[in-house]
Amino acid sequence: MDLQLDGKTAVVTGASRGIGLATVAALTEEGMRVVAAARTVTPELKDTGAVTVAVDLSTPDGPSQLIDQATAQLGTLDLLVNNVGGGDSGESQTSGFLAFTDRQWNEALGLNLLAAVRTTRTALPSLLPKRGAIVNISSNGARMPHAGPTPYTTAKAALTAFGKALSEEFGAQGIRVNTVSPGPVRTAMWESPDGYGAELAAAMGLEHEQLLARLPAAAGMTTGRFVEPSEVAALVTYLASPLAGSITGADHIIDGGAIKTV
Repeated sequence: MDLQLDGKTAVVTGASRGIGLATVAALTEEGMRVVAAARTVTPELKDTGAVTVAVDLSTPDGPSQLIDQATAQLGTLDLLVNNVGGGDSGESQTSGFLAFTDRQWNEALGLNLLAAVRTTRTALPSLLPKRGAIVNISSNGARMPHAGPTPYTTAKAALTAFGKALSEEFGAQGIRVNTVSPGPVRTAMWESPDGYGAELAAAMGLEHEQLLARLPAAAGMTTGRFVEPSEVAALVTYLASPLAGSITGADHIIDGGAIKTV
């Protein structure tokens, strides 16, 4: 299937690994010219052929620095993928609401919500002439806030609401905004020895590998396995395509059937 993306331009944030890296690879394979942003530019990211920008999007000035460099490289933009996120690892992520400090709340909201707000605000003047698309990467935890660290899932819920509001305000000007909400994805969040998965395993008295083996079933994933980053990237790529021209304002769940409600 020709997704009609050849020659179009994109910015992807949080691109060094996981979903971001897979998305950069998928978009470049479709012929898009991509600027990929990350705090640390990894060899794997360089290998995609994207233009890389090392930037910290949790800072107030990081998003404008990124978009300025991206438009200098690409001209006007067709697509923005707000993938950068995190704050679901580190001290006391499994200890409950009372354990979270103001610093942790500010970090979670800054990285998972305000980075997307600032990047979108800076990118929209470039996206509007091209009637471009925005895809925000949220989490199914936005619909099940008890399923992860409270600051993280709360920030993701706000990001999902942000995308819906944008789609209403800018839809008449040709901008499509969609949200992609994965469940557990095979990324460092779960697999890293110092990530959230490892801390959760320790809190449950399990070996890390035991948790990874049991989690899909425990989370109600009818597929019985983690979501692969490439599967999320494929969905993002389709939503970026003109073939998805009537899809906007939607939250697309990709969680192996974990959410059971209609």
